[in-house]
Amino acid sequence: MSENWQSKPKTTHWMRRATIYVALLVLVFLLGLVPMWLKSRECSRSFAEAERQLTLARMENSLAAAAIGARRGDYELARQAASDFFTSLGTETSNGVESALSEAEIADLQPLLTRRDEIITLLARADATSADLLSDLYASYCTIVKR
Repeated sequence: MSENWQSKPKTTHWMRRATIYVALLVLVFLLGLVPMWLKSRECSRSFAEAERQLTLARMENSLAAAAIGARRGDYELARQAASDFFTSLGTETSNGVESALSEAEIADLQPLLTRRDEIITLLARADATSADLLSDLYASYCTIVKR
């Protein structure tokens, strides 16, 4: 019977020691996880900002391509580029919080969307005045979206 009594404290001592080791392992794991989690958050923010800048640059490039195409007399290319710009602009203005544009920029860019049909029609008709309208539109866009 004395052997039974002696083995219980050894088992309890071993269990306590195992619990301490497990707790230390969890603590070490968490100490390694927290810096990685913080770095991941930082990278996510940087990635989101890069995506935002890329979206704005693509929109600007589409509008610039439309203006240059119209100036060169390539109205079909200009029409397609202008259509891409207006589609992107419409998407970004309707995305709300997920938009690459701020609320103030969205409000300021709304009037540009109203000229969509007029500009697309002029480009489809190969009208030379579309080049001036696209140049003005480009200047307005760049003024509003001061990157």
